[in-house]
Amino acid sequence: MRTRVHAAVLTALSAACLTVVTATAVPAAANPAPPGFLAPGDLPPHASSAWTAGPVTAGVPEEIEVDTCLGMALGGGDATWHRTFRTELDTGAVQVSVVLPDERAAKGRYARIEKDIRTCAARIEDKYPDVQAEFKDYGAVKVEEGAHVFGLHTVGDWGATDVRLLGVGRDGTRVTVVDWGELGSFANAPVKAFKKTTVTAVNKLR
Repeated sequence: MRTRVHAAVLTALSAACLTVVTATAVPAAANPAPPGFLAPGDLPPHASSAWTAGPVTAGVPEEIEVDTCLGMALGGGDATWHRTFRTELDTGAVQVSVVLPDERAAKGRYARIEKDIRTCAARIEDKYPDVQAEFKDYGAVKVEEGAHVFGLHTVGDWGATDVRLLGVGRDGTRVTVVDWGELGSFANAPVKAFKKTTVTAVNKLR
């Protein structure tokens, strides 16, 4: 009888614990709503092709997960969404936004992304000896809790030359990165228009 009572108590306790865990796990597992994203018309105008955009999608695109500049800070399993943008020619872009648990975490993520971008050129050259990489700091942009725009130019020994503009910004617990790129050099990069794009991206995080 004592064994039966003991077993019954354990069963009741297990059921009670399961109920509590289930009740508390549901809110914790629920992801926050995705933040607002850029529209195609928010990107720097292309001279001969209109921008088109894919849907806002949960997670990080594969090209960002393996990217030397952004993969370390954006390749995790956070509450993350992305949207890709294309033209009919050689210009494309992607926006990745992360919702962090609190402002402290968001500040840390923002700082980590900035650091990774600043050190990206050296890491590219270390990883790819046949590629030369040059970094540019285009300065801070005044919007919400802050934003910054950077540039990266790479030239391969086989003749390929690419330029990227990267904007990172924060609004509260939300951090966003806009990555624009095309064939060409810094002379081809629409820095002024891209700064406006970065401001819009941060303002749309709400």
